[in-house]
Amino acid sequence: MKILFVVPYVPSLVRVRPFNLIRQLSALGHEVMVLTTWANEQEREEAEQLRDHCQSVRAAFLPRRRSLWNCLLALPTRMPMQAVYSWKSALVKEFGREKWRPDVIHVEHLRGAHYGLALRSVTTNGARPVPVVWDSVDCITRLFRQAASRSSTRFGRWLTRFELSRTARHEGWLINQFSQVLVTSTAEKTALLSLLTALQNWPAIAVLPNGVDLAYFGPKPASGRDRATVVMSGKMSYHVNATMVLHFVRAILPAIWASRPEVQLCVVGQNPPREIRALAQDRRIAVVGTVRDMRPYLQRATVAVSPLTYGAGIQNKVLEAMACGTPVVASPQAVSALEVRPGEDVLVSREPADFADTVLNLLGDPQQQQRIGEAGRRFVERHHRWDNIAARLVGVYDELVCVER
Repeated sequence: MKILFVVPYVPSLVRVRPFNLIRQLSALGHEVMVLTTWANEQEREEAEQLRDHCQSVRAAFLPRRRSLWNCLLALPTRMPMQAVYSWKSALVKEFGREKWRPDVIHVEHLRGAHYGLALRSVTTNGARPVPVVWDSVDCITRLFRQAASRSSTRFGRWLTRFELSRTARHEGWLINQFSQVLVTSTAEKTALLSLLTALQNWPAIAVLPNGVDLAYFGPKPASGRDRATVVMSGKMSYHVNATMVLHFVRAILPAIWASRPEVQLCVVGQNPPREIRALAQDRRIAVVGTVRDMRPYLQRATVAVSPLTYGAGIQNKVLEAMACGTPVVASPQAVSALEVRPGEDVLVSREPADFADTVLNLLGDPQQQQRIGEAGRRFVERHHRWDNIAARLVGVYDELVCVER
């Protein structure tokens, strides 16, 4: 099958969903062409590396200033800024000159949705329609509703409130524009469906969860674990993760230090903002920032924590820690999209005081650390293998192609 895979940002080890789906689809023998945009030298290099995992890559330079200009142009309209942030018409025009014609088009995220709409008309060109799958991933309206009141920054709260009604209207319209819509969890599906108006048709929405690379992320018993290190991981420039870290440091960590002052916190993830970097003024907090390999930090940590206060979809940071056999303590929000058994696969606590007690109890019980870590690894092996998820995606493609024929 020929698959045109459109991603508004370069798939990589950080942007794991498109990266692993592209790899797996190619491994299954499908011919995958990727259309994407890059904004800096690191992303350009990642686009080049992506060529090793698929048939071909067409990557267009989209500097951040152009993305911001796209947003400014959208301000006086009803279009949400998220929908135009990654738009570059030249990418569609370039593909229009290709003789290669896909059997199916796969487009990821709200930022990429309009590529799907544009490419649908380009690829049809008088022939039979090419089915377009929109992988919404998460319901951005649902995320913005939470961020509008819970984001750690005043600007973040203002921006999401400004975008909220525009995003809700647009997402509600978009879900009826494609052959198939995908989301990562049942909660995201319910959230998207709630945006429909009474006059709209019932769209085709399916759940395709995130996975974890089990060959890459795994335990490393020979290296041993630290005695009292807590790790927090994720892309730190993402407002959800930044808010999570600040919440942990301000509301939970003081209670842990009151009983165990030797506990170290390690914050690992791309582009931490100034507020997060400032936390390193305390010598017990290491803000590592961007790393090429997340595994050593997860494999050495005594416990991984994910006290999300808001968010959407499946949290990759939780899956990666579990895959490394690291015991996880999480808020209900962080594991709401996972079919985990609280107390068995992960430990779950809601209130700050309870969260601190759960972490302290785990730090003081090596046997429980091992039991939870091993159970977490078994859980991801059963439910979140990328090869199984990619096979389900191919089933979606096959059904759509058969219908169009």
